[in-house]
Amino acid sequence: MEQKTLIDKKALKFLETYINNASPTGFEWEGQKMWMDYIKPYVDEFYSDTYGTAVGIINPKANYKVVIEAHADEISWMVNYIRDDGMIFVMPNGGSDYQIATSKTVVIHTKKGSIKGIFGWPAIQTREKNEEKSPEQDSIYIDIGCKSREEVLKMGIRAGNVITYDDQFFVLNNNKFVGRALDNRIGGFMIAQVARLLKENKVTLPFGLYLTNAVQEEVGTQGAAMIVQQLQPNVAIVTDVTHDTTTPRINQKKEGHCELEKGPVIFSAPSVHHKLQDLIIDTAVKNKIPFQHAASQKSTGTDTDAFAYKSGGVASALISLPLRYMHTTVEMVDRTDVENTIRLLYETLRNIKGKENFKYV
Repeated sequence: MEQKTLIDKKALKFLETYINNASPTGFEWEGQKMWMDYIKPYVDEFYSDTYGTAVGIINPKANYKVVIEAHADEISWMVNYIRDDGMIFVMPNGGSDYQIATSKTVVIHTKKGSIKGIFGWPAIQTREKNEEKSPEQDSIYIDIGCKSREEVLKMGIRAGNVITYDDQFFVLNNNKFVGRALDNRIGGFMIAQVARLLKENKVTLPFGLYLTNAVQEEVGTQGAAMIVQQLQPNVAIVTDVTHDTTTPRINQKKEGHCELEKGPVIFSAPSVHHKLQDLIIDTAVKNKIPFQHAASQKSTGTDTDAFAYKSGGVASALISLPLRYMHTTVEMVDRTDVENTIRLLYETLRNIKGKENFKYV
């Protein structure tokens, strides 16, 4: 397998379209349809659950089950209150950051269609010095150009409508992918490429492979907690993103050291099974795939915890992609890291025999 073929023009076009599509937490279905259409040629069957988690299955009749997983949802906002003058106040849907909201363009998703708006903010010349504080939930608002609450309501906007940013995917300096929602639709992209490689290289797996794109991770790994109960896998390898800690204003003594262009990050944590982790590390070393180490004291904050703990104990591991500026509209990853994460997932699957018992004792 040549590394240069991992992200071809078709794959890059899919990534751009997939990232630009809005898939906020609890409203992921359009993105899930797009993902399922893309991987359809590479899998034998599909399965989806009630809340929208999508699963592409290779070799579905096998008894031994291996999951490679990402989550499909992005952070967003929800309409909370419409003031008499037509200004719209919001609440976070997931870990949305108040400090980056001001002056951003947004899309409010309604049954009547998408409505553009902006997060307003008073000009610097008009603010008193004692008002120079960071934006908070009660100080940010969306302006859609209406003069009254009645006018807003007539446009189909109501409490509970979801709101996403309008920023689009682009490539920076030839090899950096930038956009909103790389956390973690880049994971869905990577596991889709693994399926493509398995098909193109005519690899026959000695187990059933369940490519799982879960919903509602950003509100507490809820999608993974639901789907693991139904799939009952033997092994789960979760992909997500983690912080590049080399940018300004990050305390490496607290956050550890991780950086772009150094390869995927293999996590250690209570929910990460050491025997499965060792298999992944051995695979990386054997195939000369660069990688980094990181640790979580308790929860990883990813779907790994749901797979490990929600179904009687599934041997689980976490491979993360270094990312800058998480939960902003300019999340950034490195193309070679993406390629090496795909390689690591692909080679790890080829290294699983389909009969491993990961019990410690």
